[in-house]
Amino acid sequence: MAEPLDIIFAALADPTRRAILAMLLEDDMAVTDVAEPFEMSLAAISKHLGVLTAAGLISQEKRGRVKWCKLEPDALREASVWMQAFGQMDAIDLDAFEAFLAKEIG
Repeated sequence: MAEPLDIIFAALADPTRRAILAMLLEDDMAVTDVAEPFEMSLAAISKHLGVLTAAGLISQEKRGRVKWCKLEPDALREASVWMQAFGQMDAIDLDAFEAFLAKEIG
């Protein structure tokens, strides 16, 4: 069974999912509005949203006929604490962290 931190970092590994999180920083959004700027099917976006939900990074709720997505910012706290423990990062820069991991692993 994967640890919660592993699930969070796996969810953050995808640029589409990071873009979705950035969009949700502004406000809650309907799934169709989340999908609008991406050149992929609604089904593909729904899969990305499922990964983010499973990681606890977002929550989804149905309001009437519309499914809404909401950012859950506290979910990043554990990942932030883990990264700050290295003393190399003051704020979360996920793109730089992804590049670092790619260099170290690949």
